[in-house]
Amino acid sequence: MPGKVRLRPDGSVVIPVDVAGEVLRSLVRDLTARVRADGGEVSPSVRRVLYALHEASQRAEQPPPGSDAGTPAPPPATVELTAHQAALLLECSPEYARRLARSGRVDARRAGPAWLISRASLDAYRKGKAA
Repeated sequence: MPGKVRLRPDGSVVIPVDVAGEVLRSLVRDLTARVRADGGEVSPSVRRVLYALHEASQRAEQPPPGSDAGTPAPPPATVELTAHQAALLLECSPEYARRLARSGRVDARRAGPAWLISRASLDAYRKGKAA
């Protein structure tokens, strides 16, 4: 049974881990459209919320500890982010994320006009490790 979204007495919202990824995708899509339309910036507090949603969605995809101990884990899938999504996580501009991709400092590939950046490579870059 999916978790229930709750409103706490202080006004904060509890988003269940099983819907965090869907909420994140919706917010990123809408924020990207808004930034493209008016050239605005996403505030640092909104970026922190997006990052927290991303972390929650990653945890939801992992099997609970001790489940199917004899079954080997499938190989990890390559997760790619758009330059806009990478920029939200890095708290930088999408242009800077594209420059990282073009320069080879993060693993990335072109898909038409868009850059798709490896999530693992982006995480390594964020932690100060070269791609």
